[in-house]
Parts: sequence; C-alpha cells; structure tokens
Amino acid sequence: MKKLIKAIALMLAVLTVGAPIACSNQNSGNTGKTVKPVILAVSFGTSYNDSREKTIGAIEKALEKAYPDYEVRRAFTADTIINTLKERDKIEVDNVKQAMDRLVADGVKQVVIQPTHIMSGYEYDDVVKLVKEYEGKFDSLKISKTMLAEEKDFDEMVNIIKNTTADISADDTAIVYMGHGTEHKANETYAKLQEKLTAAGMKNYFVGTVEAEPSVEDVLELVKAGGYKKVALIPFMIVCGDHANNDMAGDEADSWKSIFTAAGFEVQCVLRGLGESADVQALVVKHCGETIGK
Repeated sequence: MKKLIKAIALMLAVLTVGAPIACSNQNSGNTGKTVKPVILAVSFGTSYNDSREKTIGAIEKALEKAYPDYEVRRAFTADTIINTLKERDKIEVDNVKQAMDRLVADGVKQVVIQPTHIMSGYEYDDVVKLVKEYEGKFDSLKISKTMLAEEKDFDEMVNIIKNTTADISADDTAIVYMGHGTEHKANETYAKLQEKLTAAGMKNYFVGTVEAEPSVEDVLELVKAGGYKKVALIPFMIVCGDHANNDMAGDEADSWKSIFTAAGFEVQCVLRGLGESADVQALVVKHCGETIGK
C-alpha cells in the first residue's frame, strides 16, 4: 500500500510540474515568432473602389508576387480619401504615421517604403520627412524612389505610353495626357516627359496638367496647331479617380472633354489609370528591388 501511495504521489508531482512547462513552451513560441520584413506601399489613394483595386491593388499584388519573403502593407497620404473610405465604406486604411507606428508595435525589423507616386513632389517630401523620424526603430529602413526619378525611368515611361496607346494612336488623333500638376519644382517632370515623347518621334502626344502648367489651354493651342481632328484624353495618374472622371471626362463646361469638344474636336476619353498597366507595375517592382538590394 505504501508503495502504491508513493507511486501516485510521484505521478501527481510530474503532472503538476509538467503543466507549466508546456504552457511556457507555447508562450516562448509566440514571442520568438519570426516577423517578416515589410514593404509599405504608400499611395495617394482614391475613393473610386473599382479603380483602386485595378491600380493600387494591382501594384501591391505585383510586389507580393515579386518579393514573397516580404509582407506588403498599404498606406495612403490623402487624409480626405482615408476619411471618405472610413465613413462611406467602413474601409480602414492607415495614413503613413499610423502605418509606421503599427510596424514598430508589430516588431517588424526590416522595412522598405515604396511610393506609387509618379514624381517626387510635396507628397513624397512629406513621406520622407516623416519616415526619417523612425530611423533607429528598425534594423533596416529604406525609402525607394518615385516612378519618374531618373533618366531611364522617363525612357521606360515613353515606351509604356507608346505600347498602351498603340490601338488608338493615328495621324489625325492627338493623344493628350492629363497630369495633376504641382507648385513643387517636380512639376518640371511633365515638360521633361513631353520632350522625351517628342524626341521619340511621338509628335501627336501631349502632356498637360489640371492644376499647373502646361494648362489645358496650352495643350489646346498645340493640338490646334497640329491640325488634328480627333483627341484622345487619358489621365497621367496612377488611378482613374476624381480628376479623371470629372476634370477630364466630366460634362461640366470646364472639363477637358468639354473644352476640346467646344473647339471642334471629336473627343474620346480613356478612363484608365497608369497603375492598370502591367509595365507600370513592373517599373514599381523594379524600383523596389533596387532599393532592397542596396
């Protein structure tokens, strides 16, 4: 009997000691879980859900496919769009500060900031300034360049434009791209792209802006001087959002469609954001890879 009691006591002791050990191992596994490095895709954003998934979403998916060892996260720079999506659609999107704070809280050690902005204007400057405040909170923090930052980027964009408009370009048709425009010195991006298009022999291609120069009036004069009969309007923006649907293709008297129609041209509006192009997606992916490799 004494031997039996002793054996039972020993068994209970083993079970009592074993329970917390198993629990401790489980906690240790969670704490030591490997956190994947992150590519934070930073976009201006759009409230047009359809276009967002065809453009920003497509770029993010291309990044995920190209760099499977990284988690791709999203942040928008436009607070008005973030607020609209939250109130209208109950969709939560981080701004850049929220996204950075979340990366710190999640214990991410390696971060690549990949903007989808076309040029290095005020939006990009703000992102760089904010992100630099987080230096020292990660083992590695890299900021990639915008779409058109170097000479070779412009050359690639000219080829992308040529390929994506091959089905609508004709001798009697002016291909007019509408960019956003900015007071930032980066606005010279549009003039440089125009020079590149002209140098490539694409003399029926024109670039204007909504909020800067060249203006729609500037472009209209050039199209008139070229003797064209038709005009194809295309947004030179990552997404096909408010500017494209209203300022470019809207029915108001001051829309680009109305202005060119009133001037006697047959107008076609191509509602397609740059981000829909697989070649544009590839350009962003390439920039990201160059930054990862630094």
